[in-house]
Amino acid sequence: MIRDLRVCFVGDSFVAGTGDEAALGWVGRVAAAAWHRGEGFAAYNLGIRRDTSADLRRRAEPEILARLLGAGTAQAVVFSFGANDCTLEDDMPRVPPEVTEENAAALLGWAATRWPVLMVGPPPLAHDAAHDKRVAALSGRLAALCDAMDLPYLALHAPLSAGQAWRHAAARGDGVHPDAAGYAAIAALVDGWAPWRALVQG
Repeated sequence: MIRDLRVCFVGDSFVAGTGDEAALGWVGRVAAAAWHRGEGFAAYNLGIRRDTSADLRRRAEPEILARLLGAGTAQAVVFSFGANDCTLEDDMPRVPPEVTEENAAALLGWAATRWPVLMVGPPPLAHDAAHDKRVAALSGRLAALCDAMDLPYLALHAPLSAGQAWRHAAARGDGVHPDAAGYAAIAALVDGWAPWRALVQG
């Protein structure tokens, strides 16, 4: 019998799966993999394109509560954001890194008092070296924050940057968001992550 697990995936366009011609993104792929193993669950994709941590801090609470409050026998939240915070507007990041960290602490802290919480870091930005450097630095800050909060953090930036596959996947997409192969690469990292497996296996 499949457990009644409900998981909210909260984040930006990479969570939403923007650019994936298979319309699955990494969230759809990890959900499908779990079903294939007999560990199916209800996945609520709460990714919105261009959202920053500040946007998520404004909208996450009511959206998550509408889906998880009093629902099912098990619930969890997976956060993933940061790339949009690092985008420059008027020569300044849309959200300064110290504010991103504050927003992340508030989001993670609020959710972790209620449900199991995981965080997936932002992927590389292959089209812009300066932007990508800011994302890499932010990923490190978010990893340290999650470590201090005793919450699992999966860094995507380093493993995806290690080869050319992600760069090629982004080039086949819109330059920022990858094609299906890029999202499959993220999904493989998430699906092989011990905290994720422990969550879906119960």
